[in-house]
Parts: sequence; structure tokens; C-alpha cells
Amino acid sequence: MRRSHFVTRRLKPALYVTLAAAMAAAWPAPALAQTPSRVIRQIDQRCANCHTGIGADAAKRTPDVEGAPTYATLRQMAPDTILRAITTGAMRVHAEGIPDEVKRAMAEYISGRKLSPLGAGEAKMMPNRCVASPPLGNIANAPLWNGWSPDATNARFQRAGGINAADVPRLTVKWAFGFPGVSSVYGQPTVAGGRVFVGVDTGYVYALDAATGCVHWTYLAETGVRNAVNIGPIPGSPGQYAAYFGDMHGRVYAVNAQTGQQLWKVWGDTHPLAVVTGSTTLFEGRLYVPMSSREEAAGGSLNYPCCTFRGSIVALDAATGKEIWKSYAIPEPPVPSRRNSTGTQLWTGSGAAIWHAPTIDPRNRAVYVATGDGYTEPAHKNTDAVMALHMDTGKILWSVQDYEDDVWLVACAQEPTENCPKDLGPDYDFGASPILMNLPNGRRVLLAGNKSGQVFAHDPDDNGKLLWKATFVEKIGESEILFGGAADDRTAYFGLDNGTVAAVDPVTGQRKWFLPPRPAGPRRGITAALTAIPGVVFAGFQSGVLRAYAAETGQEIWSVDTLRELPTVNKVPGKGGSMGAPGPTVAGGMLFVGSGYVGLGNGTPGNVLLAFGLP
Repeated sequence: MRRSHFVTRRLKPALYVTLAAAMAAAWPAPALAQTPSRVIRQIDQRCANCHTGIGADAAKRTPDVEGAPTYATLRQMAPDTILRAITTGAMRVHAEGIPDEVKRAMAEYISGRKLSPLGAGEAKMMPNRCVASPPLGNIANAPLWNGWSPDATNARFQRAGGINAADVPRLTVKWAFGFPGVSSVYGQPTVAGGRVFVGVDTGYVYALDAATGCVHWTYLAETGVRNAVNIGPIPGSPGQYAAYFGDMHGRVYAVNAQTGQQLWKVWGDTHPLAVVTGSTTLFEGRLYVPMSSREEAAGGSLNYPCCTFRGSIVALDAATGKEIWKSYAIPEPPVPSRRNSTGTQLWTGSGAAIWHAPTIDPRNRAVYVATGDGYTEPAHKNTDAVMALHMDTGKILWSVQDYEDDVWLVACAQEPTENCPKDLGPDYDFGASPILMNLPNGRRVLLAGNKSGQVFAHDPDDNGKLLWKATFVEKIGESEILFGGAADDRTAYFGLDNGTVAAVDPVTGQRKWFLPPRPAGPRRGITAALTAIPGVVFAGFQSGVLRAYAAETGQEIWSVDTLRELPTVNKVPGKGGSMGAPGPTVAGGMLFVGSGYVGLGNGTPGNVLLAFGLP
């Protein structure tokens, strides 16, 4: 699945003079030890290949890699974000061998700003520390949106959020919180016990007061946290709760939800490019963790042994973090295939990353997931598939592949290398959690939208039998469903990255209403997950606009443009941006949404969490 990345094309010689002059005039202080020519050379060799805007003919070129931020977008990012990408993040494989001080200089030069002081995101640095931190109490008795969805069906439907359809047009910003050093707000806010828990790309997880935005505590993970936090009881500690989440290095954490003190930290997967992008799902004292990776970005490089990662679900004991079982989407380990011209060993039998929160079905004792594409040929039958695993053992109960022969590596679409598959697939993987719905006829359905622009309906009670598929594009693949839809009791809703919003009958797959694409430019539509409350569907756009639609008709009833500077309760300069992966969450008469997601489609950076309520 395409993801934001930082990779490389040769700078034209004339540009060196221009850049060197600019750097000599205004070079950030911490980078003074590095010569301009050395840093420019590294940007040339490591960063210009896929990011438009670097090069004398930049204005004439189209993006080298679809979804890679342009140089103009990179310059809007915080230097901290760029530094993490090339040291511990997605692009570290492309910065191998560069000294740390040069990486810091590159980050400061590209952004044009100094790196934040260490600890700038800590609670103790905030002027709005909460005066008191009362116990969370019984979180079930308070407003709740816990994890990716209010319940483990992953329907993203809040039945009792304290906001009704008539209230929506009157929603207004009650407070905004600014995240220091952040350019991509990619954690979805969780609401529990009167607090909002949210992770950001700096690695900080924040616990804020839901009513005022004051800071209870912060916890610093080892790298970015882009999933929704789960809150659950600490086994053996009555009245105490833990906050569970994963990071962009494949680690999984439990911290005390009251204090932010670490309880345990374990590896979900030790593969060097493993990441936890999807939210964990907590059920009956077990934490189900989805594992994905950055091999799609690294695999085309001739010095990378492509490819060995297999998507998996890991079941952990919520009390200790001890692994109970681990089930790979591709059961067979990868095997060596050949060596490329540089002598690098290549492999086969990889892919099927799981990008999203697992869906739980207590009736069938099943965990449902949908998988990503393959990285190496031939594509395994469990790629681009909807799967069921037994929640007690991890055994694969069934798997149904919705698209065959989809082998994809990001850079191979533009600059093929020996590592690339001979038949590059269309990249039609699943990035969204399957939605489990009860139908009016007494049956059930599992809905999964993927990047072909289609929704597939499977029967969870008949070995995943395909019931129907619905298409929301004129040509398959011209627009994508990325991080998911939402569903109430009668209708399912999906958004596409061209701005289309559609309502579908879950029994038949027939459209109930359909809003055509908006003329907002490529990939400036909907990549974020939708959210539903009774009578209303919310959709966040890459353009920075949050919209609400009437669930029965699709009529737009409210919108707000978040792409602007915003005053914040913690006095950090705040600016909204794109909305990309996480959707808004609703609880206690408030709507919470992060604004500023770079991830896909060249999103606009931002650093705010917005809380909406009634005047």
C-alpha cells in the first residue's frame, strides 16, 4: 500500500550554486558544522528522486512517485518529522551511512527551521497543565469512544454520542491543542473517562481533559504513534486502567491511563521494517495487534534484500504483554530466490501487511482482517484478501482473495530495478478494517472497501462467501477507498480519494445515494475514515475541510475549513491541515478531530487537535 515516504533524482548542477548561496545566507545554527555542499549532495543523492520541486525543471515535472510529498510540502513540515523519517522512520533505509549530524542538517535545511528542543512535547513544558487529575472511575459509565471504533465491529457508529442530527449545524470549536514539533497528526483521538488520548508523529502520546484541553500527562514512545489508543482495565488492579498502542518500529506499549507510567513494552514483530499502523483491538483481556511494514518503500533499492516481511496478527496478554499466539497472513516463511547484480539476496513469499484494526466476532470466536498486496512474485493467495482467524488459537478459519496477482513496490512504478516484479500489480490492497453488520433479514455481512474503488461483501457465517461487490468508480482503480467507511443499522457509507461519498444497502450492494467526485484536484478528496452518528455521516477531506451529510439523503448540512492558523489552549502556534487516515470521534456531546495529515496524496502538514461542541 502506498504510504508517505522520503526518497531521491539528481539535482542539476546549476541548482548547487543557488542552494549554496541560500544556505550561506541563512543556515540554521545547529547545522553550522556541516558544509552546505555536503548537505546538498546528500539531498541530491538521497531525497530528490521521488519528490518534485527539487531540480531546475521542477515546475515542469509530475510527481516521480505518486503520494510522495513534493519539496514544497516537505518545506512545510517540522524538521523533527523529517529527521524521524530518515533516522527511525519509513525512509531510514535510504539514509543508511549518513552521520547523525548530517541528517540533522538535512532536516533543518529542507524545512528551513531549527529542530525543537528536547522535551518540547512533554506535559511539564505546557502552560495548561491540569490542576487536578481525578481517577478515571468506571469508564463504561462515562462518554466513550475507545480505539478505532466505539465497538469491535469497526462500524464507526456512535449511537449515543450526545450530539444529534439537529445539533450538527451549530457545532463550533470549543478548544484547540497544538502539538509541538509535529507536522502530521495521524493518531485518532480516543475518549474515555473524561479524557482524550491521542498519539502523534513525534512519538508523544497525550492525555488531555476532554472538556478543556488541559494536559494530564504525556508519554514518549520510541517513534511515532499513528493508531488509536485502547483503554482497558489493568488485570489484578481494580479501578486502574491501561492505555495500549503501537509505534512505527513495531513495538507495542501499555501505560497507566491515569498517570502515563509505562507498564510494559514488547515487540509485535522484530522485522527491521515492521510497523504498527493500525489500532490494536482489546477483547477479553487480550490485545490483538495488526502488523504492517515499510518494505513497499524499501524493496526497490538494489541494496535491500527484498522482501521478507509477512503481515500478521499478534495476540498479547493485556496484563503482561506476553505473546499468546502469532498468526501470519502468509503461513509459509519466505524463501531465497536469486541474487541481483550487486550480490544482494532476493526472496519470495512476502507481503499481505495488515494496516488496520482487527474486527472481533464473539459469536464465531473470530478475528477478521483484510490484507495488503504482495511484495514478491508470485502473489500469495492470502494477499488482497479478507480473512478470519480463531481468536483463541490464531488458526486461519478461512481466507477469500478479492484480487489476484497484485504484487506492488512503490518506487517500481517509476524507476524499475532488478528487485521489481516483472508484472507490477495495480496496488488494490485493503487499508481499512472490515465492518461487521447485522442485517434486517437476520443474517450478517462483513464489508471491506479497497483501493480499487470497490466494496466487497462477505458472509462471516459461511466461510467468507462473497455475497456482492459494489463499484463507486467508472473505471476500476481510478479512485480509492483507503482507511474505511462507517455503517449504522441500515446503511453503509464510503468515501473515495476523489471526493466521492456513497451510501450502500448492505443487503444488496445497491446505492442508496451517491455524491460524485469534487473538483478538488488529484487525491484531495477523502482518504480518512468516515464516522456516523444517528442521522449524520462525517467526512474529513485532504483539503482540510470537515463535512457532515444527512444519512438519509447525502445532503451536506455542515462544514468547517480547518486549514488555517488556530489559537491553542497550550499556546503552541497551531495550524490545521489535511485530514488523512483517522476520522473524527464523537463522545459526550463533543466531536474531536486531528488536522494535519501528510501521509497520502501530498497532504498539507498541520499540528492541531480540534474539539467541537455546541455554543
